[in-house]
Amino acid sequence: MGQFKSKITGSGPGIHQANPEEGPPRYSSHHFDSSINPNSTISGMSSESGQKDMELRKTSIYNTIDMAPQLEYYANTLPHQEIKIRPSLDVLRKTFEMRCMLNIWGVILFLRLTWITSQAGIVLGLVIIALAVSVTTTTALSISAIATNGRVKSGGTYFMISRTLGPELGASIGLIFSLANALAVALHTVGFSEVVRDLMRSRGTIMVDSLNDVRIIGVVTVTILLFITFGGMDWEAKAQIFFFIVLMASFADYLVGTLIPPTLQKKSQGFFGYDRDIFIENLTPSWRGPDGNFFRQFAIFFPACTGILSGANISGDLKDPSTAIPKGTLMAIFCTTLSYVVIVITSGASTVRDASGNMTDLMTENSTSGCLGPACKLGWNFTTCVQSQACSQGLANYSQVMGLISGSYYLIVAGVFAATLSSALGFLVSAPKIFQCLCKDNVYPYISFFGKGYGKNNEPLRGYILTYLIAVAIILVAQLNIIAPIISNFFLCSYCLINLSCFHASIVNSPGWRPAFKYYNKWTALYGAMASFALMFAFTWWAALGTWFAISLLFIYITYLKKPNVNWGSSIQASSYNMALSFSVSLTDVKDHVKNFRPQCLVMTGPPQQRPALVDFVGCFTKQVSLMICGNIIMEPDKQTQFQDSTDQYVKWLNKRKVRSFYTQFTAKTLRDGVRYLMQASGLGKLKPNTLVIGFKSNWMESSPTSIDDYVHTIYDTFDANYCLCILRMMDGLDINDHADFKENQGFEPDEAIESNDHQLPEKNSANDISENSKSDQVKTVFKNAGGTKTIDVYWIADDGGLILLVPYLLTRRKCWRSCKIRVFVLGDEENMMESRDAMMALLKRFRINVTDVVVMTDTERSPQPKNMNRFLENVAPYRLYDEQQEDVSVQELKKKEPWKISDKQFEAFRLKSERKVRLNEIIRRNSQNTTLVLVSLPVPHGDCPSALYIAWLDTLTCGLHCPVVLVRGNQENVLSFYCQ
Repeated sequence: MGQFKSKITGSGPGIHQANPEEGPPRYSSHHFDSSINPNSTISGMSSESGQKDMELRKTSIYNTIDMAPQLEYYANTLPHQEIKIRPSLDVLRKTFEMRCMLNIWGVILFLRLTWITSQAGIVLGLVIIALAVSVTTTTALSISAIATNGRVKSGGTYFMISRTLGPELGASIGLIFSLANALAVALHTVGFSEVVRDLMRSRGTIMVDSLNDVRIIGVVTVTILLFITFGGMDWEAKAQIFFFIVLMASFADYLVGTLIPPTLQKKSQGFFGYDRDIFIENLTPSWRGPDGNFFRQFAIFFPACTGILSGANISGDLKDPSTAIPKGTLMAIFCTTLSYVVIVITSGASTVRDASGNMTDLMTENSTSGCLGPACKLGWNFTTCVQSQACSQGLANYSQVMGLISGSYYLIVAGVFAATLSSALGFLVSAPKIFQCLCKDNVYPYISFFGKGYGKNNEPLRGYILTYLIAVAIILVAQLNIIAPIISNFFLCSYCLINLSCFHASIVNSPGWRPAFKYYNKWTALYGAMASFALMFAFTWWAALGTWFAISLLFIYITYLKKPNVNWGSSIQASSYNMALSFSVSLTDVKDHVKNFRPQCLVMTGPPQQRPALVDFVGCFTKQVSLMICGNIIMEPDKQTQFQDSTDQYVKWLNKRKVRSFYTQFTAKTLRDGVRYLMQASGLGKLKPNTLVIGFKSNWMESSPTSIDDYVHTIYDTFDANYCLCILRMMDGLDINDHADFKENQGFEPDEAIESNDHQLPEKNSANDISENSKSDQVKTVFKNAGGTKTIDVYWIADDGGLILLVPYLLTRRKCWRSCKIRVFVLGDEENMMESRDAMMALLKRFRINVTDVVVMTDTERSPQPKNMNRFLENVAPYRLYDEQQEDVSVQELKKKEPWKISDKQFEAFRLKSERKVRLNEIIRRNSQNTTLVLVSLPVPHGDCPSALYIAWLDTLTCGLHCPVVLVRGNQENVLSFYCQ
């Protein structure tokens, strides 16, 4: 071995050039300097040399056209990739957690949290918060894992679920989640409207009545928010920053207010400042009214935690979603949870549940006899309003307790406005963006109209209008406690599927599941999914049933009707692979048993659409029963002209025909070699073919002797491989109205009816042309038609293990063949005809095969009719030597010239067998002219039988019938059993 000598002339820094014949280049350690920006350009380099350097860096050392790994090759792997101009939202990108916090803080915080505290008490109130936060935290961890497992585009939650679980569940939840966000707009708008209505009533202003005032204010408010969204994301971001500042000021105002000594007016309304007795009294629950139970209160509170997905929903507008989503979401959950805990404890420790608001309830005497509640020790007697249930103030009766406690009531009102409007605005933006992504995926029909974007930021203006209309319809309900549980149900369903997505992606061990966020666990994700599912039914069982029913209908539609042509590399695909691999491996330990025998077929179809009858015949008795593989042998001289991408198109054709089959092709010099290779290589473990199915060589008399010999020796190889064999012959039974065009494979002869078609594909057609014509090439065959009340005739001439009986039994299990009757024909003699018939009937009965009749053939040994024998002799004549008529030439010399021909000695040796075949054909034609299908035992070829004579036998056995004929031969092993073990 020679030594490597390096040359350093012209080498760059860190690279020692080597002669291409001497060895690869050697790199010094400083060449891989991680501090160098790969996108930077050396200032001293000319543009021409820089371009040349870039070209060199992109080329692999293996080949000048073999490119080195680069980011660009992976960035465009998503289908329909578009280059988009992102909006200028630097402030929003840097403060991502602000958006989540604004959407989490909402109407429930200011208008319902103190009321929930009065109902559930401080302890159960904190339990409600902890349980809700446990669900949202596990969901946030799952979101973080999914968001960091590759680039997240626009579409938020829908994009994450659909690209993880696939379009079936992703599209379903995408539609539900878009609706949930639209309903959330109405929820927060109604909360805002209630506050405005109460302010107007305190001023003595009433437009219509209490309920209609909420509706009017709500519709006007959501209309204004719609125009803000029309201004674009920049306007929306600025509005959210303003709302955030107001919210922070209102929280500070509330905390300061809890420390300021209350006035007499505030005491009359139930606020006394921090007090031990009030705190102890409010620790335990006090359930009241129709909403007075734990799960109902939980359902009302839960929308206060649903804003965790608001940032993820605008993932397309984030500069770095993979970083912003985990940090922002988790930080927002922590901050909002802390605020909820503080409000529950401070309000429960400073405000009584019931108060009248009347100054006359101030006790002037020290006596507290007859006084109820902790307010008695503080000098106030609210017993009268408590007993009459007429109290209008306190935690249990006044929805704006936070304004009462705060230092400035109007600052709290401003906080309510900011919380409700910011949440409504956030959901009004996120719902159309989720729906826009769903529309662009074209999963559901008739919704692509809403996928159109406008402007440089691709704003979904049509989606905004649709969300606005839905929100207006829900605002007209004007009942906060009715809307909240329904929204909780939708969001819990979304959280359930998000956690399920993370759990499923983790448990299937797909190599593509590599999230950069490591602080998640598949079992916490499973807990989040199960908890969300259980809480849905605990909150509102009828709404949960309706939600899952709707998702099930959408799932069925996508799976069985729509079947979108998308491939997102979902975890469902990875799971399918895992299950298939696991079951396939486990099958290797299962021993074969006659009761579990299944005809696993290797069908030599060539291009499948070239032989639809052969495909349909095998598909009828293998679908959902056993393995079917369509094989295609490509001759080596023709492999350059074969479609390189034809495999996928043939599989699509099979799927469109609803045939459950694999497709495989093999390149070989001859048909025989290709079939032999396929029989050895096809299958996996126990999922391996045991039956070869081929078409009959109907043009054998026009074929070359080599082709005939190749065909017959394929049959020899089949038996040598211990395979069963079926040969299908179609006469004029193909029910085809419009034949498909195809490129003929020279390794096969097409079906007779298709062969008569004059149409041919142009030589330069591509596989895409086949796909475009896939609708027209679904020709109809007799095996797709109902068999009616006709019969299937089985000529069981030789006992091969029972395959000839198993095939028609499997056929009659299909709907279109179910009404067909099976008749069995067996050999016998006249003297013992009844005994033979009864014995066969008993055997078939023990096989549990429903046979309508058994016919004993007693005349098979008679001589055939002369005209039929003469026809056979005419067919064989071109392949005979007639050596006895040539006295001057020996048989060996004639055989040497034409080895495929039949000598007179060979012909006479097999004359009796030939006559039997002709006679059997006469019997078949006499008894089975009007049957649906005929199955005949295939004669096993003798080693010294000439190929031409053997194929003439097969032709003679099956000629003269207008129905399909199948020659069947098992491998001499039992496929039927009447024993239980």
